[in-house]
Amino acid sequence: MIVDCAVYREGHRSEGPEDFSDALAEARSAGGFVWIGLHEPTEDEFDLVSQEFALHPLAVEDALKAHQRPKLEVYDDSLFLVLKPVVYEPHSDTVSSGEVMIFLGDAFVVTVRHGEGAPLGAVRNRLEREPELLGKGPTSVLYAIADAVVDHYLDVAIELQTDLEELEAEVFSPDGGGSRHTASRIYGFKRQILEFRRATGPLVLPMSRLAGTGTSGVRVPFVEEKARPFFRDVHDHLTRVNESVEGLDRLVSDILSAHLAQMSVRQNDDMRKISAWAAMAAVPTMIAGVYGMNFEHMPELRWMWSYPAVVALMAVLEVLLYRLFKQRGWM
Repeated sequence: MIVDCAVYREGHRSEGPEDFSDALAEARSAGGFVWIGLHEPTEDEFDLVSQEFALHPLAVEDALKAHQRPKLEVYDDSLFLVLKPVVYEPHSDTVSSGEVMIFLGDAFVVTVRHGEGAPLGAVRNRLEREPELLGKGPTSVLYAIADAVVDHYLDVAIELQTDLEELEAEVFSPDGGGSRHTASRIYGFKRQILEFRRATGPLVLPMSRLAGTGTSGVRVPFVEEKARPFFRDVHDHLTRVNESVEGLDRLVSDILSAHLAQMSVRQNDDMRKISAWAAMAAVPTMIAGVYGMNFEHMPELRWMWSYPAVVALMAVLEVLLYRLFKQRGWM
């Protein structure tokens, strides 16, 4: 559905004509631009937009089907950028991602949102309160959306760092590390990091191109040259996010290894304890087994104190074995 459509002249909003072609012509004649926002449009709804603004069919197909990696494509009449905003759910400790597609032309911006978490409404409201920035043209919209998405990445990275510290404390606690649910929690956390990385990792190259810091250093069409420092700032923030993601991934792998090592040590301790108790049980069993063979000639068989002496011998041997195993840490 079409969420919003407006024409902006010198940074100020004015409601555009219902016909997109008239709105674009009006924006071009006034030196402004038209900004159309759509949320999960149908094919018929988007056909009208794509025809009026001469959007490339490959980009249109990507915008309709979604499930795209972050990328930047340059076509003859427009620029196409895909972003993946992420949402952190504190109640379930999960990360989910949506998609924002941005078509940028000489006098128009078309944004297509899929899923939740896209900050387009807040970005539009903020830009409309800053006419000086909005007066820079469609490039200001592209920068504001990318900046909002990447800044939210930083917030999500902080939340994940807090969750990881809690998980780390649980693993290395005296009792928590042995919980049967700990391994599943660690694995689930690693999946959240993977989902986060799918949004942040591929975005490095598009931001590098927009910032003019890529290997080619060629100016990207439809993006103002003066906007490069602003995109460099976004690129720097994105670099910080990716470094945080890499650190989180390494730490959670180390925590998983530490948890498995703890489980192995606990199992070895349990096996030592079982072996020690089995050895202690074997001594009286052996002595009782010998005296249970009913031979006629056995040591002290007819002695009155034979039974208590044998029982006392068993007790002494058990105490000696117990002290020996205790000293070695087996008990």
